[in-house]
Amino acid sequence: MRWLDRLARKPARRSVADQLAVALDAAKCGDYATALGIWEPLARSGSARAQNNIGACFAEGLGVERDGNLAFRWLTLAAEAGDPVGLRNLASLCFRGEGIEQNYSRAAELYQAAAEQGDGPAQDMLSWMLLEGEVIEPDIAEARRWALAAAKQGIASAMTRVGMLYHNALGVSRDPAEAVRWWRKASLLGDTDGQAMLGAAYHLGAGVPADAVEAYGWLLRAQAGGSVLAGRYMDAARAALTADEIAEAERRATSSLEGPVP
Repeated sequence: MRWLDRLARKPARRSVADQLAVALDAAKCGDYATALGIWEPLARSGSARAQNNIGACFAEGLGVERDGNLAFRWLTLAAEAGDPVGLRNLASLCFRGEGIEQNYSRAAELYQAAAEQGDGPAQDMLSWMLLEGEVIEPDIAEARRWALAAAKQGIASAMTRVGMLYHNALGVSRDPAEAVRWWRKASLLGDTDGQAMLGAAYHLGAGVPADAVEAYGWLLRAQAGGSVLAGRYMDAARAALTADEIAEAERRATSSLEGPVP
C-alpha cells in the first residue's frame, strides 16, 4: 500500500487560474521567461487567455523577439475562442497592420466583440473610432454609449471623451459644467488631455469659475504628461499671471493628485 501513501503525499495540481495568476505576477516583475514557461503548455492545451498572453508577448517583444506573424497566430487562436482580451489585441494588430494587412473594418468588428463582453479598453477604442469617423463610418450615439461604458469601468480617456461630447454638443445638449465634471474625473486619474481641457476651462471660465492659477497648473501638468492640447492655451494662460502666481501654479502642477474621483 505504499503507493497509496505516495499518492496521498503528492501535491495537488494547480488550477489553470492559479497558474495564470503565477505567470502574471512573474510578467509584472519582468520575468517573462517564467511567465512564458507557464503560458506555453496552457496555451497548447487550449487556454485562450494563455494564448492571448503569448501573442501579446510576440506583438510587443516581451521576453521574445518581436514577431508580428506569431503574434497574429496566437491572438487569432485566443480571439476564435472568444477571449475578450485576445479579441482586443487582435483588433490592435488589424488596426496597425502588424502581422496582417491593415484592416480598419475588421479591427472595429473585433473591438466591438470585445466591447460587448465588457472589455473596457476595447469599449474606449471603439468609441474613439466611432467618434472620429476617419477609418470607419461615424456614429455619435454609439460613440457616446461605448465611452460611457468604458468610463464606468474607470477608463480615464473615455471620461475625457464624454466631456468633449458635452463641450461640443455631440449627441447631447451643450453643457460646459458637465464637460468640466467629466474632465475633472479624468484629470484626477491622470489623463493628460482631460487635464488640458480642465485647464482650458479654468482659463476661459467655461463651466467653472475662472481661475488663472488653477488653469496654468493643470495645463503645466498636462503638457508635462505629453498632451498636445495643452499647448493651445499655455502662452495665454501664463501671460495672465504674476511671477508669484506662476510659482504657485508650478507647485500645484507637481503636487500629487489627491482626493476622491467625483
